[in-house]
Amino acid sequence: MCGSLNQVSANQSSDNKHRLIVLSDIEADPDDTQSFIRLLLYSNEIDIKGLVATTSCWMKNDVHPESIKKIIQAYGKVQPNLLKHDAGFTTAESLTALVKQGLPVYGMLGVGDGKNSEGSDWIIKELEEIDERPLWISVWGGANTLGQALYKIKQTKTEAEAKRLIAKLRVYTISDQDDSGIWMRNNFPELFFIVSPGDDYGTATWSAINSVINGINNEEISNSWLAENIQQGHGPLGATYPDVSWGMEGDTPSWLNLIQTGLSAPEHPEFGGWGGRYEYYKPDFSKQKKGGSGVPFEPETRKIWTNASDSYTPYNQSEYGRAVKADTVTFTDNKVSLWRWRDDFQNDFAARMDWCTQSFEEANHPPVPLLSNSEQITVKSGESVGLDAFNSFDPDGDNISFLWFNYPEAGTYKKPIKVGEPENSHGAHFTAPIVDKQETAHFLLKVSDKGTPSLSRYKRIIVTIIPK
Repeated sequence: MCGSLNQVSANQSSDNKHRLIVLSDIEADPDDTQSFIRLLLYSNEIDIKGLVATTSCWMKNDVHPESIKKIIQAYGKVQPNLLKHDAGFTTAESLTALVKQGLPVYGMLGVGDGKNSEGSDWIIKELEEIDERPLWISVWGGANTLGQALYKIKQTKTEAEAKRLIAKLRVYTISDQDDSGIWMRNNFPELFFIVSPGDDYGTATWSAINSVINGINNEEISNSWLAENIQQGHGPLGATYPDVSWGMEGDTPSWLNLIQTGLSAPEHPEFGGWGGRYEYYKPDFSKQKKGGSGVPFEPETRKIWTNASDSYTPYNQSEYGRAVKADTVTFTDNKVSLWRWRDDFQNDFAARMDWCTQSFEEANHPPVPLLSNSEQITVKSGESVGLDAFNSFDPDGDNISFLWFNYPEAGTYKKPIKVGEPENSHGAHFTAPIVDKQETAHFLLKVSDKGTPSLSRYKRIIVTIIPK
């Protein structure tokens, strides 16, 4: 491979990165440790502002900040090598200073007068910083540390100031793992909240990260794949990645959409991305099932960002003729919105684990898609539209592949719009459908390299279609 320091994100200012605080019931399940290891490998692209040890329904009376610090120590041993691949990787010392803890009590027992913790106070401190960027709170266990921050804000701030601070919050909880989640949604109706509510984990969108799906290749979530690509031969950080006990990295989807791949649009969960796609509505309680965690099982009183269904037809590699061909099988449900990207984000993780030990020349880095056309286009019904990405390139000099496709669920025009063949050239075209009112349609470009592992980046073109 060729090239010097890959500018994956080194030329991004911190103002362009998404701010993130994590609340984790680490030690309740090894998957929190797994998710932390992956997250630290994206500390060059996400502005990590806090790592808070909390409780949950699975660990009600303990918090373990020392376990977060142990992971950071392993990261510190590989951070100098990561800097060979991008200049933006945070120091271990800076990350250690961000480790905080919530109260070692369960749920709403940790919310109320005199229930402040260094974790809840830290959330408020970050909210009060002079920074116009939203503050994402990624909740991997119980949410009561955030609940206490909201309680204190409401009790101590003016109504206008409380409204201003709460408007900056963006919350994604991995289902409900204590009784404070539903309390926050009921008492703070304007709070931006993504959740598959309750504790029926099997139907939650996030569970698709480790779900074995019939009809596709599930190799990249297998224990053997993890051993080869993550755990073994990748330095001290990989060696810290624990074996799966319940499910691989169930918490990771809560922040995957913050990675700037060209696909994600965190302010628009309905657009979809590596972390899944979500729509804003009040769930039908009669269709929900109760799990066994003991968290409240009750209807939502407001709209939330929650499970949304995708229909997806995979493209498969073809040995002869056109390099990729659409499968004959289409998958449809909410989990599809996440697992459809799973090979891409697993390959990306594997490549970053390589960065822990390999030189720039030895490792693979993502391609750079470049559009010749705008990412926002307005057309009339029946108009023929051309798209092009001729100037796309790979920083390592690898050969690149193209794939164009319509993402119907992401726009207001829900019927599929066929991309004219071949859909795997640098150029593509489609004909705008006939509409009787203004509609939007999303077209995605996926550019993949032929390095090892193969890496992908994207461009999203939002097309506004107006009647003739």
